[in-house]
Amino acid sequence: MVIDDTLISIDRIAADRPFYSGKHRMHGMNLQVIAFPNGTILWVSGDLPGSTHDTAAARIWNILAALRQAGLIALGDKGYHGYDQTGRHVVTPV
Repeated sequence: MVIDDTLISIDRIAADRPFYSGKHRMHGMNLQVIAFPNGTILWVSGDLPGSTHDTAAARIWNILAALRQAGLIALGDKGYHGYDQTGRHVVTPV
């Protein structure tokens, strides 16, 4: 499995600060995605403001508990570093 976030671009005004992603320099909605390595999507979260960090979003959706319960291991990018303290269900680069 692979876990990652994606930012869906939206039209917002500057006053909508929570929806602004400084990383992408645009307003958007943050979605968490779990997929098979071939790209087949297994699960997509609900939307969160674009400023939400990967680990914060994963905690909101309780992704680690779902992976543990299903006995799955997911590869994540550096945005998920430290999310799974045991490293058994979300593996990130060092």
